[in-house]
Amino acid sequence: MAVARALLSVSDKSGILEFARGLAALGIDLLSTGGTAALLAREGVKVTQVQDFTGAPEMLGGRVKTLHPKVHGGILARRDLASDQADMKAQGVLPIDLVVVNLYPFREAVAKGLPFDEVIENIDIGGPSMVRSAAKNAAHVAVVVDPADYATVLAELQQKREVHISTRRRLQARAFAHTAAYDAAIAGWLSEQLAVEHKEEASGFAESPPVPEYRLKQALRYGENPHQQAAFYGSVPQPSEPTLAMARQIQGKELSFNNLLDGAAALEAVKEHAHGPGGQAAAVVVKHTNPCGVARAGTVLDAYRAARDADPISAFGGIVALTQPVDAATGAALAETFLEAVIAPSFEPGALEALKPKKALRLLELPSLGEGRESWRPEPRELRSIPGGLLVQSRDLQGADARGWKVVTRRAPTDDEMEALQFAWLVVKHVKSNAIVLAHRDVTVGIGMGQTNRVDSVRIAAERAGAKAQGAALGSDAFFPFPDGVEAAAEAGVACIAQPGGSVRDQEVIAAADKHGIAMVFTGDRHFRH
Repeated sequence: MAVARALLSVSDKSGILEFARGLAALGIDLLSTGGTAALLAREGVKVTQVQDFTGAPEMLGGRVKTLHPKVHGGILARRDLASDQADMKAQGVLPIDLVVVNLYPFREAVAKGLPFDEVIENIDIGGPSMVRSAAKNAAHVAVVVDPADYATVLAELQQKREVHISTRRRLQARAFAHTAAYDAAIAGWLSEQLAVEHKEEASGFAESPPVPEYRLKQALRYGENPHQQAAFYGSVPQPSEPTLAMARQIQGKELSFNNLLDGAAALEAVKEHAHGPGGQAAAVVVKHTNPCGVARAGTVLDAYRAARDADPISAFGGIVALTQPVDAATGAALAETFLEAVIAPSFEPGALEALKPKKALRLLELPSLGEGRESWRPEPRELRSIPGGLLVQSRDLQGADARGWKVVTRRAPTDDEMEALQFAWLVVKHVKSNAIVLAHRDVTVGIGMGQTNRVDSVRIAAERAGAKAQGAALGSDAFFPFPDGVEAAAEAGVACIAQPGGSVRDQEVIAAADKHGIAMVFTGDRHFRH
């Protein structure tokens, strides 16, 4: 059915002016409200205010704008049902064929930490009502909730003056998903407020968890293995910190499921060391979601080389994340090793030229990674699914503040050793448990991960470090249950250890460290990663 009238009411104004101009050029009448109408009128687009269309002014400070029979009747009316058409004629209702709405920024209001009453005012009522009405009547009406769909809808209208039924059905599903996620976010937030205010749960977790809205970004060739199907969804909106869903791929093969897992792990690990243009460059090499080399240096080239050389065997086929733009020299160095992907704030022309022959190498640009962690506002919680349930926890955002650490051995770490311990502590939180990291001041030299006992992780880290274990700092993600881990570290030549403490055998472990002249600190924090 041809589109003759569209209603536009959006909080996110991106792309709406161009879309409205395209609709107007087709002779489609435009209805709008508030800020959207003001923007269109200011830019010379002919638009009718909804209050003029309905004959009813906005009420209650803008709380009531579109909740009117002439709006919802025009949206919900079935064009092929005589009784609906008779009702419309009797009530003076005109059809509305296209509804373009996105909702008040509730999640953003929560993220900003606005007062309760201000967050409540960011709960949209009229918007979801119009979206649901239009989605219910998708047989006759198209509904658009995402600016990413403007181009598709406009192209179809330009071809045949209508939106194809298959597109309307897709938009229908997206619209109901959008309002469901919006309502779930509101319900989750309100439940959390009650839990905190009435101390129903010390944790402050709600009875029903907040469910983010996700949007399909990419259908993947397969999952972890070829017999598994997979897809990549990005959260809406994206958080105000760098994520893989924000990255722009500028070269290489399509990202795989495993690339995305490894890339996310590399990104999270390198973000620990991202301090903007004036800070040290940092590099992380990841294999199977575990860091195998991490380094900081004065230049991105030196940082990458140090991270790669920390474990060159494991680096083969890995994914690299860098905190600084890739220059020509670093591009040439990256080209020396087979890699799956490189994530960086940007790639200079010389770097792209050096990496051009590596046609399969995936290059991902993520400008916000170069801004530095001080400018980000990390998401406070993370979700993990298990069969039949969902696990929700606060994210492990602990840094490496040595002011809270306790020296428990006769010998205290030197200043240089303390620097190395802090570096190892930032790395070990990103390594799968049981995790051991051997490091010097700004570079790892051996990482032992994923073992079912801690002493084996120490031995693996020491074996990978070789002679570089001499004088190294050791970070352990959890306490040593027995002295054997410290004995193995001493045999390798480790000089100092950072571990949480808390074992019933702490005194035996401390005695072993003292016996070998190892300085040891208890951090008080554990960094299990399962």
